[in-house]
Amino acid sequence: MIMGDTSKRIRSPSHITHVPREQEYILIKFHEGDPRDPKNFSYAQKWIITMFCCAFNGIIAAASSSYSISYESMMKDLKCTQLEATLGLSLYVIGFGVVPLISSSFGEEFGRRPVYIMSSALFFLAEIMNAMAPNIQTVVVSRALQGVFAACSASLTGGSIADIWQPHERGLPMSLFTFSSLFSFGLGSAFGGLISASPHLGWRWVQWVHAMFTGAFVLGVILMMSETRSSIILARIAKDTRKMTGDPRYRSSAEIDKPSMSSLIKTSCTRPLYFLFTEPIVQSFSLWIGFLWGVVYCLLESITTEFQSVYNFSVSDTGFVLLVGAIIGFLANMYQETLYQKHFLMKGQEARLYMACVAAVVLPVSMFIYAWTASPNIPWIVPLIGLTAFTSGLFLIYQVSFLYLADCYGPYTSSAQAGQGLARNIMALMFSLFTQKMFAGMTYKWALTLWALLAMVMAPIPWILFFYGSKIRSRSKVSREILEAKRDGDTTSVISSPTEEKSMQV
Repeated sequence: MIMGDTSKRIRSPSHITHVPREQEYILIKFHEGDPRDPKNFSYAQKWIITMFCCAFNGIIAAASSSYSISYESMMKDLKCTQLEATLGLSLYVIGFGVVPLISSSFGEEFGRRPVYIMSSALFFLAEIMNAMAPNIQTVVVSRALQGVFAACSASLTGGSIADIWQPHERGLPMSLFTFSSLFSFGLGSAFGGLISASPHLGWRWVQWVHAMFTGAFVLGVILMMSETRSSIILARIAKDTRKMTGDPRYRSSAEIDKPSMSSLIKTSCTRPLYFLFTEPIVQSFSLWIGFLWGVVYCLLESITTEFQSVYNFSVSDTGFVLLVGAIIGFLANMYQETLYQKHFLMKGQEARLYMACVAAVVLPVSMFIYAWTASPNIPWIVPLIGLTAFTSGLFLIYQVSFLYLADCYGPYTSSAQAGQGLARNIMALMFSLFTQKMFAGMTYKWALTLWALLAMVMAPIPWILFFYGSKIRSRSKVSREILEAKRDGDTTSVISSPTEEKSMQV
């Protein structure tokens, strides 16, 4: 047990706490107000870090949608089939489901900043490989590599925001984080359509433009990004203190009983699966958001064809139809944050679900509108309204899937979100592979109607959690452990590493 002697200081403004003599350690902590504690960074520094996280989130989202909308140009240039081109999208997506199970361990071992620099630099090189690809096989390999490298950083961005903002401050930063993903999804589709439609540019210039933005991001991270993981910062302070004093007893808590890298990887791979197969809240949200994420990839396949054939939209025009919904969803989420602040004391974690319940009703209705109104006899604005409403609802649910799981699982947030992310991206992979044959066999109208009916079946999910979420958590072994820790006075916070989770074993 750590003794209470925190009055002594080292020359750096960090606390030192003596551990019993037989352990021969002097524990280094941040003292109150320590400017090196990420929670105490200046607001300017916090927003710089937040904007970098949002920027990379936007880059990788745009890289997904812009690739799919430039199929036509690619197929003409490389003489490939649409199924072969789709494989590049599918392999990109699957990286986001599998790689975070491992990459979070590297962030724990080496810090977030080195992972950002290394993975974004490799992502940049993979984009160049894609732009210069002589055949579809090279494109597919480069897309798989892009997915792997993008996922390494993407798995850390939410944790970086949690590192620097207090829980009550995270509403706006997390909304911007989610907004950057969905807005850039539409933005990538819009500008990808503009570029690929140009006879002088084509699909390769879509990749070159992405590479330019990624290269600028890499330089920005190197020059301006700070390390946000407190355990890494404390370990460095302890190392400097040992060097300065010559006393080897100075240690950070992360250096005491530090698990091996293999243990970290094992934990980060197995615990998300445990949550996915045993926790009803994680299961229900994974099913819901996974289905909707798959539908997004179906819509990417249908929007261009539908609006081109029915309303004579160009490829570039169809890219803009997803943008407005992301903006409306962002504004709606700001209102949800107000509701959360107002009703948290009464509803607890379920105060996150007010607008998700509304979105559950809006989503199937919007899908029916889009499925049944794309007709030459109906103005183009009507199906566009359906798409906009769908995108807005998706934004709300995507945001809730992060914040609600964080509120429910506290120190296990990393595992809960990793399990949800795995399910979400696997479903996106499956949907993208069979969408073309489904549309060909059922037509767009009836295929989208089927998705709308399934969305109706899933609509009760947030309502059930809103009214019975606390009872469901009371039957969860993990939730009971978290409640017991709180009763014992042990504060829990949103964290993102298996090492910080290891003190509360599942």
